[in-house]
Amino acid sequence: MVYNKKWKVFSLVAVSIFMSTLDSSIVNVALPYIMQEMATDISTIQWVVVIYLLTVSSLLPTFGRLSDIKGRRPIYVVGFMVFTLGSFLCGAAGTVSFLVMARVVQGAGASMLMACSPALIVDMFEKEQRGHALGMIGAVVAAGLTLGPVAGGIILEYLSWRYIFYINIPIGIAATIAGVFVLKTIPGGKGSREPLDYAGSLTMMIGLSSFILGLTQVAAWGILSFRFAGCLMIAGLACAGFIINAKSCVHPLFDLDLLKIRLFVLPLVASGILFAALFTIVFMMPFYLTYPCNFSAGKTGGIMIVPFLFLLFISPVAGGLSDRLGSRCLCFSGMVLLGLSLLSLIFLSPEMETLAILWRMALAGVGTALFVSPNNTAIMGAVPMARRGIASGATATARNLGMVMGVALATTIFTRSFTHLTQGAGLDNYTPALVPYFMVSFQKVMGFGAMIAFIGAAIAYARGKER
Repeated sequence: MVYNKKWKVFSLVAVSIFMSTLDSSIVNVALPYIMQEMATDISTIQWVVVIYLLTVSSLLPTFGRLSDIKGRRPIYVVGFMVFTLGSFLCGAAGTVSFLVMARVVQGAGASMLMACSPALIVDMFEKEQRGHALGMIGAVVAAGLTLGPVAGGIILEYLSWRYIFYINIPIGIAATIAGVFVLKTIPGGKGSREPLDYAGSLTMMIGLSSFILGLTQVAAWGILSFRFAGCLMIAGLACAGFIINAKSCVHPLFDLDLLKIRLFVLPLVASGILFAALFTIVFMMPFYLTYPCNFSAGKTGGIMIVPFLFLLFISPVAGGLSDRLGSRCLCFSGMVLLGLSLLSLIFLSPEMETLAILWRMALAGVGTALFVSPNNTAIMGAVPMARRGIASGATATARNLGMVMGVALATTIFTRSFTHLTQGAGLDNYTPALVPYFMVSFQKVMGFGAMIAFIGAAIAYARGKER
């Protein structure tokens, strides 16, 4: 009975994770079609992606804490309801502004699902099985990221972009109903019933949203601009307010005592660094494949799914190994492999065969797969059950912040280098004569990514052994 119960919970979590990751990757494919139908420009349509990321990241800690207080079941069920409603509103949107607001609703639902999903897995599975279970969740994440562009292409070929959102509705309704019954009796289901720290939630939301907004817009605004400095200032003041409140509050949003746990803090920092390094590849490679290599969209998409394919198949194996070997060596090895992949990308040239690109991308996928599941297992296993919700939210927040930082820093480094070398020309004015300047700028980004990956490897090793 217990065996069947935990796998039913696993299936529910897998559905929520698959839908949220699929939705994030499938929407990117539809952006040109949405932009064309709504007669808008790229600077406006980017908010369809940015606002979703802002909403998810800023709400994750609050909903993680709420799942500790109220129990996982209500947060999960309400999360699916809100996500499904948001999907309907996105599909029905008649203007860009309405679509952006609908993505806020959808992002709020997704943050609820993301905040308590890893905690549900850790609550249900014994310590000896957690790595394997979280590894399988890593495979689900990879499947969502891999299938998103493919499913998006099929839907867009035969149907309107609106069905990219409508497809979530029947799945969401079924998962909501299943969640009501399957999660009725689970460990820690009633929660701690402590009061929510509203001041901490507000300062956390303001701090995270200001920081992410500044990072996503730094390339457009400039690193020395007043707006970017303003975002950082607001984020800093909010962070200070959050810490002061956490020290005086009886039941704070984030328990500062968690920062004393080495196997929580160092893996959390390493996770943010890994995703920052990985997303220098994820962001820059499509430009390299499209411009200097002159590959078609289909071929570019096929190459870009290679890391996620390795993540799909290796994550469960890495998770199972971490149950026996611990996380330290696996995470260190994974980060080193990602760093070596970034170093090898420095030596790419457009004249090379496709195989030269594929093995470098595969190396990044193997490194990421070796790292993610063991690292998540270490984080979730290091905290008490009553704090697993906030640990789950913190893990997802670190991942999102890493992604944003990777893209922001890659954009800034590449843009500054390329415009300097071309005396002001951008990629919108790209010609084959600009290939040497593109490659120099590309190499700088990959070198930076490799540097932070090797720093991350040192931090991953410094965690020590699990007891």
